[in-house]
Amino acid sequence: MHTNLFNIVLLSIFLSLGCSNLYSQDIKKKQTTIPSKKQEVKKPTQEDSIKNPLAESPTDTIKLDTIKVKKTFLNGKVKYTAEKYAKIEQKKKLITLYDKAELYYQDVELKSGIIVMDYEKNEVYAGRIKDSLGNYTQFPNFKQGSNVIEPDSIRFNFKTKKALIWNSRSSQGEFNVKAAITKKENDSVYFLKGARFTTSKDVDNPEYYFQTNKIKFIPGKKIVTGFTNMVIEGVPTPLFLPFAYFPLSKETSTSGIILPSYNDSNDKGFSLQNGGYYFALSDNYNLTVVGDYYTNGSYALGVQSSYANRYHYQGNINVRFENNITSERGYPDYSKTKIYNIQWSHSQDSKANPNSTFSASVNLGSSEYFKETINQVNVGSSLNNTLSSSISYSTVFHSIPESRLSLTATHSQNTNTKVINMTLPTLQFSLDRIYPFAINDGAKKGVFKNINLQYNLNGRNSFVTTDSLFFKPEMFRDSEIGFQHTIPLSTNFKIFKHFSVSSSLNYEEVWYFNTINKQYDDQLSAVVTTDVKGFDSFRTYSSSTSLGTTIYGTFNFGEDKKIKSIRHVMRPAISHSYTPSFEKYYDTYATDGSGAMQKDYTRFEGGMYGAPGMNSSNFVGFNLSNTFEAKVTDKDSTKTEAKKIMLLNNLNFSTSYNFDATELAWAPVRVSGGTQFFDNKLSANFGATLDPYAIDNSGNRIDTFNINNGGSLFRMTSANLTMNYALSSSDSKKEKKNSQGKRNGGREDDLFGSDIDVGSVRNSQFDDEEEGEDTVTEFFRSKLPWDMTFAYSLTYGNNNREKKITGNSIMISANADLTTKWKAGISTGYDFVQKGVTFTQLRFERDLMSWRMDFNWTPFGDNASWNFYIGIKSGILSDIKWEKRNLTNQ
Repeated sequence: MHTNLFNIVLLSIFLSLGCSNLYSQDIKKKQTTIPSKKQEVKKPTQEDSIKNPLAESPTDTIKLDTIKVKKTFLNGKVKYTAEKYAKIEQKKKLITLYDKAELYYQDVELKSGIIVMDYEKNEVYAGRIKDSLGNYTQFPNFKQGSNVIEPDSIRFNFKTKKALIWNSRSSQGEFNVKAAITKKENDSVYFLKGARFTTSKDVDNPEYYFQTNKIKFIPGKKIVTGFTNMVIEGVPTPLFLPFAYFPLSKETSTSGIILPSYNDSNDKGFSLQNGGYYFALSDNYNLTVVGDYYTNGSYALGVQSSYANRYHYQGNINVRFENNITSERGYPDYSKTKIYNIQWSHSQDSKANPNSTFSASVNLGSSEYFKETINQVNVGSSLNNTLSSSISYSTVFHSIPESRLSLTATHSQNTNTKVINMTLPTLQFSLDRIYPFAINDGAKKGVFKNINLQYNLNGRNSFVTTDSLFFKPEMFRDSEIGFQHTIPLSTNFKIFKHFSVSSSLNYEEVWYFNTINKQYDDQLSAVVTTDVKGFDSFRTYSSSTSLGTTIYGTFNFGEDKKIKSIRHVMRPAISHSYTPSFEKYYDTYATDGSGAMQKDYTRFEGGMYGAPGMNSSNFVGFNLSNTFEAKVTDKDSTKTEAKKIMLLNNLNFSTSYNFDATELAWAPVRVSGGTQFFDNKLSANFGATLDPYAIDNSGNRIDTFNINNGGSLFRMTSANLTMNYALSSSDSKKEKKNSQGKRNGGREDDLFGSDIDVGSVRNSQFDDEEEGEDTVTEFFRSKLPWDMTFAYSLTYGNNNREKKITGNSIMISANADLTTKWKAGISTGYDFVQKGVTFTQLRFERDLMSWRMDFNWTPFGDNASWNFYIGIKSGILSDIKWEKRNLTNQ
């Protein structure tokens, strides 16, 4: 049992008052014996707490003399416990706790092998103890407030708050600090002697550390050192500083300078890249400004900001401008280009507003940016020919009927042709379906009750321009504005129980504010097309009907067979669509001065919503979709149910016939299908186009069936096959994401390589998620993570009887942990038509504990380059690095 210290402290007070004779006998009777080593020590309780006797106010008839009472140091309760024993020495004013000792007083928590408390000197001592093998165990753990120290031993004064610590170990942010002797001056200042600090997890055996003899340490604020030397694997390096200052902050981020990296290029000279400043503006948003400079005059400026508001929204903005100069002025290969790129991503939390949403995904800029930029290795993005952007806002009005409104700004840019299509904005408004013949909340069965109508409005302000005129006055000069109103009236019902019928009548009205006029100009002797400004409109209507059903067929082979049965599901459908002729919207014009020859045209020609058709169309479409599924005996003999295997996900046949066509009425038959193998890891899709008509010697279709022209029933004009196979060492492993490539408009995987932002090389180019099963336990039985992506594409062309393979290529991407510290990856492929290796990228990475080494190499092609990096992983020491890169295409 714990010894009650109340009587002991009370005894010392009365001894100081000269009343020991009066109370000595009574106190001796109340003292508790010290428990033996075999006795169990209880956990600290209210009764085991040391109380301040001055806080008590007992009634006493004895008159105190004039001797001043000596104040005790205790200002609160002391709780303690120990596993083997807790010994109190009254004469020496000592409390000794041994084995798993714990002491709690005020804001101090102390755990150690042995604790000795001197309540007369207001001091406590804690140290480690030896186990049965003679090894030191139960190192002290001293916690005061939020500061934790794990030394070999500690001596602390409760009154002065000063401490003397031997071989202290503490963590401050990302730093781990160990010092031979630590002197705690007060609650906020420590002085360390013979100290080392590192970001390594093992502070006793770090792979690197900074050695210094003197440190002034202010927790949560800063570390100031004297002469500091960097030591790697126990070997002092020539890297040293006469003094060092390391800011510490409990905040998530701190503003600071971003040191540039040094590089050189054959055609741009020496350079300093990605140097700038990071602004930690608040917990919700930040700002990074970086720049580059080359000795030949090239420079770049980048601004990046991330922002977030929990449960509301999050996003980031990245703007980059580069002035690229190649070679020197006066040389034949001298060139100067200015390129830029703007990226913005914004997403709204679904809980922020259930009725309205706002999102943005922007990627626009110079068409040559991803090919010529000096700050990114954009392998997959440079192969992409399209940049696209979208900014949208939508809201729901809870009216009757419910309505929806959205505003969207879109951008599409072809990097090859440099043509930009942009809408600012696109307006969409719609009303929910209205059932005029159905009772509210009633069943909607039958032809009439199922009749419903909607209203949809689509309006656009669109621009078609080029890269050089983007956002210049010329771009807005040729804008087009239009509105499209559609009212579909539809119904659906069943006939003969098994046939589903759906029918619709569509009304469309289009408004344009820019039309054309064609006429013959006698002075120019040519037909001139002029733009006509002003409101104009046209109205069209059409109808469509479809009839379909589902047919099930099962072929049983027997329960004792490996393949028990095959199930075939057919979904045949026939449809009819009719659009009348709107010849009234067509005019004629003379093609020469005689006026004899005329052609029909519509003033709505080239409009964003199309133009009314001059000829009627009367199509009947045929479609047949099939799925095949098998039931097989499961390899697991304990399972009684058969295993289902999908043989063909889909096998579709489609064609159409135009009753109004005078020739070539049948459309080609399109065949497509797909399936999966190896537990759905390998997906295969195929397609073919079969034309029933023959062609002449010029390759033009003629109104003669191919079989009547001495050929087969159908002429295969094209075919394609694609296969994708993805596998990894673990089925639960997440697919590797190429986030930088996706942001730049490329692929999300690394099949075409991994995009690299040279300003963020500190981030790993591999997936760093660790899996519990892929850890090394024994050398020959260890499991190392790996993943592979495989893609194959085959294209056949026979439009003009050429019968040739137009495309035949294979692409492979693989990543593997060669050892627990080495990662390697490759993306490559081969084109069998061009007979050459496609884009190839090699990736290597070495985990150096607190450091990381990275090498990325594209050996040949337009994006040939290599990049080497070695640096500390920790963000607080991210400027301690060395990187070297070479872009051979620049």
